[in-house]
Amino acid sequence: MPGERLTVRSSSEIGRFPRAAPPIRVELTIQSEVGKKQEERGCRRWFRKICPCCCKRQNSESYDITDKVEFTKPPTPSPITMPEPAKPKPENGEMKEFGDVKLSVCSVDLLSSKSGPNRTEHHTDLYHGDELIIRRGQAFQMEIEFNRPFSPDTDKMHLELKTGPLPIVSKGTHVIIPLVEHLEDERWEAKVTEQTCNKVKLSVNSPANAVIGLFGLTVTTQSVKDEEPTVHNPSKDIVILFNPWCEEDTVFLDDEEQRKEYVLNDTGRIYYGTEKQIGARTWNFGQFHEGILDACLFILEKSDMPPSGRGDPVNVVRVVSAMINAQDDYGVLVGNWSGNYSDGISPAAWSSSVEILRKYHSSTGVPVRYGQCWVFSGVTTTVLRCLGIPARSVTNFQSAHDTDVSLTTDVYFDENMEPIEHLNSDSVWNFHVWNDCWMARPDLPPGNGGWQAVDSTPQETSQGTFRCGPASVNAIRSGHVYLKHDTPFVFAEVNSDKIYWQRNLDGTFGQIYSEKKAVGHCISTKAVGSDERDDITHLYKHPEESEEERIAVETACRYGSKPDVYCTPAAEDVSVEVKIDGEGPRMGNDAKLSIVVKNQSSQPRQTTLHSQVAVMYYTGVLKNAIKKDKIPVELLPNEDTEKIIEWVLPYQHYQNQLVDQAALMLTLSGRVSETKQVLANQTTFRLRTPDLQITPLGEAVVGKAMSAKITFTNPLSRVLKDVVFRVEGLGLQKGHEVVIGDVGGQATVTVTEHFIPTQPGPRKLVASLDCKQLTQVHGVADIMVNEQ
Repeated sequence: MPGERLTVRSSSEIGRFPRAAPPIRVELTIQSEVGKKQEERGCRRWFRKICPCCCKRQNSESYDITDKVEFTKPPTPSPITMPEPAKPKPENGEMKEFGDVKLSVCSVDLLSSKSGPNRTEHHTDLYHGDELIIRRGQAFQMEIEFNRPFSPDTDKMHLELKTGPLPIVSKGTHVIIPLVEHLEDERWEAKVTEQTCNKVKLSVNSPANAVIGLFGLTVTTQSVKDEEPTVHNPSKDIVILFNPWCEEDTVFLDDEEQRKEYVLNDTGRIYYGTEKQIGARTWNFGQFHEGILDACLFILEKSDMPPSGRGDPVNVVRVVSAMINAQDDYGVLVGNWSGNYSDGISPAAWSSSVEILRKYHSSTGVPVRYGQCWVFSGVTTTVLRCLGIPARSVTNFQSAHDTDVSLTTDVYFDENMEPIEHLNSDSVWNFHVWNDCWMARPDLPPGNGGWQAVDSTPQETSQGTFRCGPASVNAIRSGHVYLKHDTPFVFAEVNSDKIYWQRNLDGTFGQIYSEKKAVGHCISTKAVGSDERDDITHLYKHPEESEEERIAVETACRYGSKPDVYCTPAAEDVSVEVKIDGEGPRMGNDAKLSIVVKNQSSQPRQTTLHSQVAVMYYTGVLKNAIKKDKIPVELLPNEDTEKIIEWVLPYQHYQNQLVDQAALMLTLSGRVSETKQVLANQTTFRLRTPDLQITPLGEAVVGKAMSAKITFTNPLSRVLKDVVFRVEGLGLQKGHEVVIGDVGGQATVTVTEHFIPTQPGPRKLVASLDCKQLTQVHGVADIMVNEQ
């Protein structure tokens, strides 16, 4: 049987004088775990006769078979001088001379143990299972056992790797690996590094642009020049991944701490809320968890990308961006912003990619319900890190959604300064989460490699499919929106101006105000090596209103649908802004904000501010207005001291109106009587929700039971219905639900979780609350697990 090793028990000196020995009868019994018997092949029987030293007894504990060989001792040869007998005829095709024995493979050992050099040197020892998982552009080792010693002078051997339904050599999906004396970089080659009796150890080299994915391995041998080759299929697969540690790989990242963070870290932080009230939640990426690598490879197989395209990370990232959403290709996640999740799971309830990907894979591709931007981003981070592409989740606050490729965010008013709702299709999400991934961009002009923006949330189509990116962050910063892929859309998200238009009596529109700092604030990601927030706004845009930033905006807009939007601005001497004190209003209390108006002219000014507050989905779509006011304002000349107007939204006004994220938008508009200057401001804010308090109990030791207490207090005066906790901890316990039921107003509930840690080192226990009336409630506890 393929892969079985034979154990020989010899009681004679058979084989010392093979020419004088008469034919020997050999009986072989192989008893497998299921009791099957198999007759030994002829070549193996012959080799045992001539070289018992090479067939020494193996340690039976290393194998699942028990071998027993019984020899019948031949009669003692007569001392009478005999003429040299003729060579025995082949029995069943076996050759009796050493040099004529057909070379064949008995077994292949891929040295794929998690603790072995292949997995550790390739930084794949964290992946679950004992398959051979390697990274391209880096040598790996393997051992082959033959039926006789391998002779480089007379024997030939090569390896073959195949992937996809129709492997083709010219496409890189059928790889033929020759045996060479000296290995060279950037090509598939194998070299014998050790040889002991029948075993050889090979070092196999791969190019840094190899196709990634799941490959089947075969070994082909040939003893005589014109002999029919023998192909051995060990039924073992090899997984090849991208290699951020290899300088020749386009995903190479030249910083070990960043590689640890963006490739090897299986937990992270995702930011949400508003720019003045930034919230953070812990997310379990779990790229090394059981079944996740298989799920990621399944996603690639399910896409329309041919296997030959998997060597280019640009192609892979673009496909992942499309496949994470289910909008048009039955991808992983169904997006839902309606607030009704009765036939699935609320997006706010997820805190891990593991359950989502395993559920999608186990159902052979049925999209999981439901996701919103942070869920799409979290799953994208998992898939890219799992495949070897450095990636991180990125949150943009005040994120514009440009629907007409104008590269501006347009707001339309009628003659009476009332918003024209059916024209206001552009929106500004109070936050939006996408991804950065790291790679060189040889397809773009120099200087555009490095971080690339990719967005899996289905917003707009790109080449007919809901996907976005990869777009060079350097190109976005410079306004070079003509560079692929989808750079104009991402530029508008982070650096478009908000342009206010008013309808004239003849039906045309005139530009009345331009807000230059309206979008792209506090762009955030988790810091390397810590749970702190890292502000990366400077990577996406120049400082606001700097000359470089204005040049970038105007350069970009020349390629948009409204290239003539910029004109000489009118003088502005009155300003209005909204300030939020501290961490902002809390859920269940009145919301209090401050409107600050300032006159910088030498003349008095008068205006009436129209205020409107509306409940808003985090995508920027307004649900309905819940309060409107008119606020008369009189300003003295040179009023350097700010005029502060206290604005209050009572709890009773919003308690039954909120949707996901508990977000609201306050819109202010007005016109200065003396100068006709238009004042406009839109501010989003959220009502802060409480955290789940998680307290570890007992000593954290691998294999030893411990517990953790989870506490939650309902901040509202009404009952929360059908409350569910979702709890998970990588290396601590599997993800599961804890049904709580109804929680009364202002009531406190406590749950104690019992579990046994399975992995040492720093671990995170993550919990989230799933409830229709209250979202974005979650908590995390850091637990240091010690070895036994």
